[in-house]
Amino acid sequence: MSLIRNLLALIGLVTLVAVGYGLYKYQPTLAEFDPDAPVVYQEFAEKLLETGDPGVSMMWSVPVQEGLEPEDVIESLKSLATSRNFLFVGESPFYRQIEAITGEDYRYVNFLSFCDARVGKMMLEYRDSYSGFMPCRIAIVEDKQGKLWLHSMNLDLMIHGGKQLPPELKEAALKVRTILKEMMAGAAAGEF
Repeated sequence: MSLIRNLLALIGLVTLVAVGYGLYKYQPTLAEFDPDAPVVYQEFAEKLLETGDPGVSMMWSVPVQEGLEPEDVIESLKSLATSRNFLFVGESPFYRQIEAITGEDYRYVNFLSFCDARVGKMMLEYRDSYSGFMPCRIAIVEDKQGKLWLHSMNLDLMIHGGKQLPPELKEAALKVRTILKEMMAGAAAGEF
């Protein structure tokens, strides 16, 4: 029994030393992180532990109200984007590509792209790799049970997950985040 207790005490001591060293070594970098970073990473970790899937953990997902057809959702997204000065910049009906390749029907999967060019320019001026977040995409997906969902990348990790963005860029990115979430919620409910 004392061997197990001593072993656990040793493991605890090593863990404390490792955590202490990590905090000491990375404190200057962590001090520059966005104040909301711990919350964002906690939410990501909770979703990851719940689902076991990092891809699911990085997405916002909203179920579409029963009775709405994909065309209704598309028109709603376009209308909501326009009313918020957000540009519709493209559509990629993935299901049609799958059907063309396989010759078989496939469930509905369509990617719609939206953009605020001013914010996009600000992001590119800040960091070229942010181009990977552009344009903002919302996927309309019919799940395997036939239910429609909207999915989009959770922008919180980009906005809050590391060193603080310059204030003007952060404000603009938060505005885009809000617009995307409003568009998804509105289109899922059939609003125009």
